[in-house]
Amino acid sequence: MPSSPAEPSPRSESRSRDALWGGPRVALAAILAGAAALRLVGVGYGLPFPLLSPDEQSIVPRAWKMVHGGGLDPHWFDYPSLLMYLLAPFQAWQHEPSYLAARLVVIALALGAVAATHVAYSRMAVTDVPLTLGVAVSLALLVSGRIELGGLAVGLAMSFKYPGVFLLVPLVVAGNRQPRRLALGIAAAAAAFCATSPFFVAHLGSAVRDAYHVQNLARQGWLGFEHDHSAPIAFLDRLWTGLGPMLLVCGLGLVLALSRRSRTDLILASFVLVYFLDLCTLGAHFDRYVLPLVPPLAVLAGRVRSLAPVTLLLLVVPLTWTIRDDRRLTKTDTREVAHAWVEHHIPRAARLAADPSLPPFERFRVLKLRLPLPEEKRADPNRDLTRLRNAGVRYAIVTGAVADRVLAARKDYPREAAFYDRLATLTKRLYYVQQDGLNGPWVAVYRL
Repeated sequence: MPSSPAEPSPRSESRSRDALWGGPRVALAAILAGAAALRLVGVGYGLPFPLLSPDEQSIVPRAWKMVHGGGLDPHWFDYPSLLMYLLAPFQAWQHEPSYLAARLVVIALALGAVAATHVAYSRMAVTDVPLTLGVAVSLALLVSGRIELGGLAVGLAMSFKYPGVFLLVPLVVAGNRQPRRLALGIAAAAAAFCATSPFFVAHLGSAVRDAYHVQNLARQGWLGFEHDHSAPIAFLDRLWTGLGPMLLVCGLGLVLALSRRSRTDLILASFVLVYFLDLCTLGAHFDRYVLPLVPPLAVLAGRVRSLAPVTLLLLVVPLTWTIRDDRRLTKTDTREVAHAWVEHHIPRAARLAADPSLPPFERFRVLKLRLPLPEEKRADPNRDLTRLRNAGVRYAIVTGAVADRVLAARKDYPREAAFYDRLATLTKRLYYVQQDGLNGPWVAVYRL
């Protein structure tokens, strides 16, 4: 009797599918190519001015200075030093700080920890995405049992941005039954931080003061968040803005992790909980602060395997939002247009007063107005028309990036709001530009 043909095994079927589609490596390459494409759109936005993020002005010029005679000591510790050290070699052949080169380095780092909410900040030469990469690498190593290497990655994450210190919690969870390996992991974390931010140790007193000052500013709040919900609700809203309805699956994954309490679950959940609890103490609710939560939340969502097809489908929502936001970055920024107008219409000898969040007007004598902040005990005395005129200032350049937020919180900033009111009523507006085929906040130029 002839034998019937053997049924194909699941493993052979899997190999056939891999041969047809190219296998996991091709899939990973396709994902990274798509991620790179999303981030490269708008990477040159606002250049040569750092209009994507004010923090670029603090980080990139210091990296440039390191390779142009300034040495490795940044003399500034609002952030640790590792990102500046990574950016510095790519500034060596630049005649002035290159924000484009710095952004490309950060994009390269971002591709190591791809997630939907990274896109907006992955093209900014600031510390949030490198920290998120450190979180992803650290947790991956700890989950796989490589405690010593995980500790090394924890130290590098801390050297990108101070909140990386919260990775010590999952490090302890991973090594709590192996005290010798845990001690080695903690020692590796300390060594990695000291090796990559050495001048933090050399200037320990001033460095700790700088770091504390930055963290304290975030806890006291920031201009624009006066009418936000409480911190837990505000940051859940930021996560929703980045992840969309996939956040519901992430939440379910977190609940299941806390109920199952496997080693992997506890490592991931411990970081999510301790980091989110710290967010709940902040008065400044920047969306970039939630980026380090994305890798562990995504993994927790993936552990709900029965919902994997639904989760993938839900990712279409944040992808659509990202493409929409990318389209805005293909437009010219209003502040670039205003800068060009000032260059051509204001006498070079004139003295200007300028809001923060504007390009540098390097060919003029500029009095920089301070950014109003909740912790400021007194208003910037220069936000006064009489004082400006007496100081020889003849033009004021202001922007909705500051003015709109001040006017929306008049009770918190009465003198600053009065300054903008008086500009509008007691001086002559020479120029005004807003979003009309452009991107960015409105800008106005007044003659005092």
